[in-house]
Amino acid sequence: MEFKELPPVKEQLMKCVRCGKCRSVCPVFSEIGNETVAPRGHVFMVQMLRDGIVAPEQKVYDHLTNCLMCETCSVNCPSGIDIHELNAAARSYIYEHNPNLAKDLIFDTMWTNPAYLKNVVRMIWGAQASGAQSLGRKLGLTKLLPGDMPKAEKILTDIPWRSARSQLPAVSPAIGKKKFTVGYFLGCATDLLNPEVAKATVAVLTRNGCEVVIPPGTKCCGLPQIANGKMSTAQRLAIDNIEAFQKYDFDYIITDCASCSSALAVKNMELLLGTTEYREQARAFSAKVMDLTYFLIHVLDIHPPANDKAPRVRVTYHDPCHLANAQGIKDEPRELLRRIPGVELVEMKDANRCCGGSGTFSLTHYDLSMQILDKKMENIGATGADLVATCCPSCMMQLRHGVSRQGLHARLVHPVQLLSQAYEDQD
Repeated sequence: MEFKELPPVKEQLMKCVRCGKCRSVCPVFSEIGNETVAPRGHVFMVQMLRDGIVAPEQKVYDHLTNCLMCETCSVNCPSGIDIHELNAAARSYIYEHNPNLAKDLIFDTMWTNPAYLKNVVRMIWGAQASGAQSLGRKLGLTKLLPGDMPKAEKILTDIPWRSARSQLPAVSPAIGKKKFTVGYFLGCATDLLNPEVAKATVAVLTRNGCEVVIPPGTKCCGLPQIANGKMSTAQRLAIDNIEAFQKYDFDYIITDCASCSSALAVKNMELLLGTTEYREQARAFSAKVMDLTYFLIHVLDIHPPANDKAPRVRVTYHDPCHLANAQGIKDEPRELLRRIPGVELVEMKDANRCCGGSGTFSLTHYDLSMQILDKKMENIGATGADLVATCCPSCMMQLRHGVSRQGLHARLVHPVQLLSQAYEDQD
């Protein structure tokens, strides 16, 4: 669909009343303090782009990428404008006029093909295991990497050799009486960077009466493509995922990744496919998608058995933007943590403030990302927590880097890992 006819552009631009509420909550604006990076400034930019006042040039795209797509502005906008959708639509429109071969290779070829992506991650593992990554830093070779990657490559640490998919069966039967058959949307980052989370997810679901199926043909959820101006690629990925899952009669489609559940939810699917022939299929698919913690609390209503011998551990929780802002899910992860024997939940200040990771943002805007992260790490450090729990692989990677930078001793976990361990301790 033409840029001007996209629903966010056509229907929402004129809603802005210039109140500036978005500026007061934007993590990027708080660091830079310039109207051009404020959400309101981005709304103006998209309007000028639509009206032909500014051309779809790379410098305009660069202005718009000073945005985490964290949706904080959208959920706080008194006029109800989906500012992140306007930004995404504009990025895609500009990119169509300024294609980039390297970006095409990354987001159209590598990231859309699970086998290619797996091989790239294994290459990174090899560089770490062999010491080549460390040697490259010492020799200054990493400085030859493009953009912010000479600094940002340090975020990619402790890459596992084996993916979750290679360790889990396609079908894991329910233990005891089967309650539901669930499709597990195993996202790229959980699969390749956090296989222990995936294994814990399957263990908890099967223990609580769910048959868990990981459909072959599952691809990236499309969120990295949306953030990087590749809306048409995200549409193709959405269609591929719908077709992969509709071959089964699932009661629910569960994911442990906040970004994935956000990308697969009704609202984002409507943005991608709402004006296409796949609209009804997308709605039927998204109606079954549910965040893991929400499913565990509201559908399964899990209650791990009490364990007076469970070691006490202080845990603080960080709200992923794509869970708290995009889906309004804040209480469920906390309630899940409270139900785990031995866990003492300690709230941090501004728990729902973005950590600065936002998928690829920390790789493309490293210094700005670190400024935002440092504030988050101050709040984490003040809790004295042993563990930092969160429900997003991108946040886990970013916060793990922050722990290393700040010399903290906290460990990053997904709540489901603590739940799975609690069950194991009872066996």
